[in-house]
Amino acid sequence: MTDRTSHARDRALLAPVGIAGWLLACGLAVAAIGFGEREARIAMLTAESARLHALASQRAGQHDAHLTALSAIAVAGVGGGATPPPDAFLDVAGAIMTFYPRITGIALVPLDGRKDVRALGDWADGLDDLVRDASRRSTGAPVLISHPAPRPAYIMVKRSPNSEAARYGLALVIDAAALLDADTAYWTDSGTARHLALPDGTPLLTEGGRAATPQFARALSSSTQPLRLETSVRFGPADLLPPGRVAAALIVITLLAVALRAAIRQRAHMRAAERRAELSGLETRLAHASRVNALGEMASGMAHELTQPLTAILAQAQAARHLARRGDTDRLAVALDDVVDQTRRASGILERLRTWTRPQQRRPEEVDLRDCVRVAQTLLADQAAAVGARLTQRLPATGVAVLADRVELEQVLFNLIKNALDAVAGVAGPREVTISLTIQASMAQLDVGDTGHGIPEDIRHRLFTPFLTTREDGTGLGLVLSQRLIERAGGDLVAVDVARGALFRITLPLAGAARMAAQ
Repeated sequence: MTDRTSHARDRALLAPVGIAGWLLACGLAVAAIGFGEREARIAMLTAESARLHALASQRAGQHDAHLTALSAIAVAGVGGGATPPPDAFLDVAGAIMTFYPRITGIALVPLDGRKDVRALGDWADGLDDLVRDASRRSTGAPVLISHPAPRPAYIMVKRSPNSEAARYGLALVIDAAALLDADTAYWTDSGTARHLALPDGTPLLTEGGRAATPQFARALSSSTQPLRLETSVRFGPADLLPPGRVAAALIVITLLAVALRAAIRQRAHMRAAERRAELSGLETRLAHASRVNALGEMASGMAHELTQPLTAILAQAQAARHLARRGDTDRLAVALDDVVDQTRRASGILERLRTWTRPQQRRPEEVDLRDCVRVAQTLLADQAAAVGARLTQRLPATGVAVLADRVELEQVLFNLIKNALDAVAGVAGPREVTISLTIQASMAQLDVGDTGHGIPEDIRHRLFTPFLTTREDGTGLGLVLSQRLIERAGGDLVAVDVARGALFRITLPLAGAARMAAQ
């Protein structure tokens, strides 16, 4: 395809993509403006509601102080059966109503039914019985009752003295609208609504309608008057999407889209030239990166895998030296044979790791999995004894042959059994590691389980991630390399969920099935 044809195709694709991008940007901008306006209005409502709540709570606290003062004056004249001094009580009541206009009425009602009720302001004869009933129901705390007249007010009743020997019912008539009177014009907005109710839910005041789900709802911070305050704010499309802001945003987005489109066209030829230059050196860079990655993987794997056969060689050499001192030549020969085997094993590992840096066809052989299990168990017998763990084998009586690299299989089993021994080393209960080998259809299934603490949930899904380890001296490569080696043999290595400890399962095709699949 020529450059001219390519440019024509790019221009044909650019138009619909550009329009779709412009529409998407405009939609996102409008949505952002609407969301921001909504959040700003709700934040303003919350701030104003909190301020109103604090003011109303403070005023409610003043009512308690008024009742206490009036009760003291009423009780002062009780001695000897006298009635309270009318002038003192009414003078104080008048002063309270003058300085606190939200208190529209004050009354002192005898509980014995006498008619000498002391009352000022908004008070009717029909309220006397309500006050007496509320006083008798009082257990010490003031009683709140809704004003019987159709008006936003409530009556706060307290017995005086505040005991079972009370003689009077002391009442304040409180204007609910004046209680919520604020020094801000915010609540005069037609979109705001306020609702005040008694603790039992009896409504006292509703302004601007009551929302089904208020955006602010809280009881006043008063132990005696926990009136419930609910507020909300309504907003329409014009409130959420101010025309001026929307128009300005759309203009800015359009200008940016035009500028971006021009910049894209201007850079089209430059990008094509850069692409051709990059392609010319891509193959070299990829080859270099591949070699670097291979060398890094080989170095990490070598450091991890050679530790195990070298450890075995060291142990057998130390045992051989001990046997030589004792003159036990028969067992010395066995120990030296093990040293030779482990040396060859290390050599095999080095040879296998070296193949990771260059392509090489593998030549698997027919291996009996039972032999691999026995080799790994023999190498780890001393570690099992050191941690007090019991290694249990459950192997078939007949051979279980698979096509694989013997050294690789022994290395995988060594890694899994060693991990299991490390897991049970710190448990207080039985320390057991079980290796089970079974045949399922045309597959060999080998399980390595332990009675340790199990696999933490937070790393279960990352078990086979390089360099993930739970041990301080671990490299985090054992499970990764083991899974890779099993996959190279045509099988799979997974962690199985169990109720206790951990269980790793290897599945490999039997030798006959593997040959048929290869053919």
